[in-house]
Amino acid sequence: MQGLRTTIYKVSNLSEAKSWYLKAFRKEPYFDESFYVGFNIKGYELGLLPEEKETSKKTDNVLSYWGVEDIQKVYNHLIELGALEHEKPTNVGGKLMIASVLDPWQNVIGIIFNPDFNLPK
Repeated sequence: MQGLRTTIYKVSNLSEAKSWYLKAFRKEPYFDESFYVGFNIKGYELGLLPEEKETSKKTDNVLSYWGVEDIQKVYNHLIELGALEHEKPTNVGGKLMIASVLDPWQNVIGIIFNPDFNLPK
């Protein structure tokens, strides 16, 4: 195992999702096709896949957390874009903070402030 590489969010409208995620992450996709949209987020892949069939409820049994410097600012930004609260910014020990929102397609987007995490070299 070499570590995480990609987080995929399934969406019912790829074009709308691409636009939303472009605003949410303030990043243009590097790969943009009708079957997949990929964003490079500081070396990690955020992928959008069109749903083959819509699901009535998505689960949150696996969460990916995107690192942020200012958790409240990023959380507010996502809410302003139309995301719904999933978990408000919460201190989970020391300086470690987590939060999560639901995107317009009911995918959970986790965010984390962890000043002790260092990216591998």
